[in-house]
Amino acid sequence: MNPYVLATLLSSLGLGTTLTFASSHWLLAWMGLEINTLAIVPLMAQHHHPRAVEATTKYFLTQATAAAVILFASTTNAWTTGEWDMTNMSNPTATAMILAALALKIGLAPMHFWMPEVLQGLDLLTGLILSTWQKLAPLALIIQTAQAFDPLLLSALGLTSTLVGGWGGLNQTQLRKILAYSSIAHMGWMIIILQYAPQLTLLALLMYVLMTSAAFLTLKFSSATKINTLATIWSKSPMLTTTAALVLLSLGGLPPLTGFMPKWFILQELAKQGLPLTATVMALAALISLYFYLRLCYTMTLTISPNITTSTTPWRTQATQSSLPLAMSTVMALGLLPITPAIMMLVI
Repeated sequence: MNPYVLATLLSSLGLGTTLTFASSHWLLAWMGLEINTLAIVPLMAQHHHPRAVEATTKYFLTQATAAAVILFASTTNAWTTGEWDMTNMSNPTATAMILAALALKIGLAPMHFWMPEVLQGLDLLTGLILSTWQKLAPLALIIQTAQAFDPLLLSALGLTSTLVGGWGGLNQTQLRKILAYSSIAHMGWMIIILQYAPQLTLLALLMYVLMTSAAFLTLKFSSATKINTLATIWSKSPMLTTTAALVLLSLGGLPPLTGFMPKWFILQELAKQGLPLTATVMALAALISLYFYLRLCYTMTLTISPNITTSTTPWRTQATQSSLPLAMSTVMALGLLPITPAIMMLVI
């Protein structure tokens, strides 16, 4: 892609998200979401592969549907209340419609069906943008309007997402689909705690972005898209295999890795709020997710690939891609648990 076009598209992505962050008016927020969608569509379709075009079409249709519902619901709310302000959401029908549309935008269950299919059709870097940056603007809107939503509906969305994210990833062999289900499960953790401690939602989002970035960049660095490809990585770069396995365990939420911190805080807060049953279901759902992360770790570290490679020995070729973003995100995805006391001072 032409570098000038790429720069324009990436700055438009930034502009759309920033516009949504800064707005308290529904029309401006809607405009930011639309700029975001239109900026990523050419990035998704840039390879002209049938799968990429199909994924782009699916993504565009779902995002356009969600944007239309947001526009309709905010217009209905403005008609009832006489203003477009986000803080004044007194129409229950409009509020429920906006939550459903924003849930569709970030891929919360049961509006998650587009997410694995779309992610599977994209290359790993565009998939990384879709899994991290594209979640920020809709989540910001959900956090801003959280007090207007029905608490039972938020809890149901959170629980469903963590369970679906766990169950859905169990029988997958494609790494991008596994990461899509992982994303759905993490979104569930963020939504379940939103009504009790919004600062924990932001903490979980930050940790999710760090860990997912590390996972995607690792796969990009090793050109792996299927589980059986993972079995060949250890001979090329043993160190990368070690860190990749640890990043996956961090995504699963095992101590002493970074991913344990948000889950620990969220379960603690749920117990404080007198919701032990919800906390137990969330912890069990995390165990289901942990199974498929462990499956990937097992493939990477304890199996030898049955494939006989006839190509040039890959470990002798020079790596052309920059490893600095990978190194930084990996370090943060693995080693932030010791600063938990400092984060507790900030968020609790």
